[in-house]
Amino acid sequence: MEQEVIIATLNEGKVKEFKQLFGSKNWSVKSLRDFPEVEEVVEDGQTFAENAKKKAEALSNRLGKMVIADDSGLIVDALDGRPGIYSARYAGEEKDDKANIDKVLNELADLPSEDRTARFFCAMAVARPNEETLIYEGTCEGRITMEVIGENGFGYDPIFFIPELQKTMAELSPVQKNERSHRAKAIQLVFTHEHEWS
Repeated sequence: MEQEVIIATLNEGKVKEFKQLFGSKNWSVKSLRDFPEVEEVVEDGQTFAENAKKKAEALSNRLGKMVIADDSGLIVDALDGRPGIYSARYAGEEKDDKANIDKVLNELADLPSEDRTARFFCAMAVARPNEETLIYEGTCEGRITMEVIGENGFGYDPIFFIPELQKTMAELSPVQKNERSHRAKAIQLVFTHEHEWS
């Protein structure tokens, strides 16, 4: 029987990635877009894990089903870890990818490549009614470019350079991205530990 997984997000880019990642397992993926009556949860936690857990549990309790939520973002060493948990709204409340990218590039304007180390981080929560929520984490190491490069992906992908591939995340195909992104690594842990929550 085909299993259903509900992802606690409205972000179209994330929904697309989750559908590709879960497609190999023949799971059907639904998102908050499939439940317009459910309000989006305010992410006011102090960590990625807190935010992911809060979103997953709120939706799981509301729907009475298993829900997976991720909270992910960009951590830049030279910016003391910013934008971090504020990645989606770094330049303002309206979640503007271009404005967020411009802000990061402006803040790093005077730094040489070797000082622009960064990582994408993802905390993924699996929540089920009346069960303990499980958290899985994934990271992807890289550097921030001097300019936007690449057309694929979303968010900070066009300025996140992966040294071993000599490409930004936005230059990768969806298949390549799903082999090494922070979200893909967290999802792989979810799959690996399926016996813990299925």
